[in-house]
Amino acid sequence: MKFKNQTIVSGFLLLGLTDDPELQPLIFCLFLLIYLVTILGNLLIILAISSHSHLHTPMYFFLSSLSFTDICTSTTTIPKMLMNIQTQDQSITYIGCLTQSTSVFTFGGFESCLLAVMAYDRYVAICQPLRYQIILTPDLCVLLVLLSLLTSTGHALLQSLMALRLSFCTNVEIPHFFCELAQIVNLACSDTFINTLLIYSAANIFFGVPIVGIIFSYTKIVFSVFRMPSAGGRYKAFSTCGSHLSVVSLFYGPGFGVYLSSAITDSSIKNAVASVMYIVIPQMMNPFIYSLRNREIKIALKHILTGKPFIFFCR
Repeated sequence: MKFKNQTIVSGFLLLGLTDDPELQPLIFCLFLLIYLVTILGNLLIILAISSHSHLHTPMYFFLSSLSFTDICTSTTTIPKMLMNIQTQDQSITYIGCLTQSTSVFTFGGFESCLLAVMAYDRYVAICQPLRYQIILTPDLCVLLVLLSLLTSTGHALLQSLMALRLSFCTNVEIPHFFCELAQIVNLACSDTFINTLLIYSAANIFFGVPIVGIIFSYTKIVFSVFRMPSAGGRYKAFSTCGSHLSVVSLFYGPGFGVYLSSAITDSSIKNAVASVMYIVIPQMMNPFIYSLRNREIKIALKHILTGKPFIFFCR
């Protein structure tokens, strides 16, 4: 443990993705575009689902919750980064930094839990279609979403409370574009064993447990689908899972890569760039994935954008 130059910090410096001044305008424009596309795309998904009663089903309720989470995740990180670039001021207050890291933990854990809940929704729809409305009642759907949110929020608050006990040295530079808790812990001069243990335990819980649930659900789905007599029925069943599997791969793949890279390499820049792949890109791509692969969403969005009546014909 290091105790020299210990001080009470009032804030940190977010170094961002690069210190090259020539690249700053390009990064600003790129992330501004990503943020606007993310907000607009997810708002359209929420609007399409809420304004059409045909889409008031458990699957689309979970999808609208996912879109809300994506908006919150992007709003937690990108606007502060854009403001720092615009004002040429890399500072963030101590409380602001902890608030941002708490929000990232909350919405990251919430999205992970939601993806597991959505896998359970697909399992019930395909393996127990006659009992779908009986099992996934509106009350249960709301309960699953609230339980996911409360669990992730409680854990994020615990992480932040444990971070309050840390003391810091004179180095307050965070080599990242947002306040990642692991980077804050690395700057501490006091004992960080408990904090590090909590961070990696959180990664195992909020990534491992939902992944196990997703794998279990899709294992059941695969066995159920292959027992279907017609090829058309099998194709239709698998097609309803395509969008969710794409979102799962986009969320967990880069996240797992960041987890491994942080454990293997000490390159802060590589970790920061890799973090973009799980904290920025999935939130932007999710609306495109669901709108391009889901016929009902495409029809609803077309109605909103053109003003034509919403008419859906079942095949």
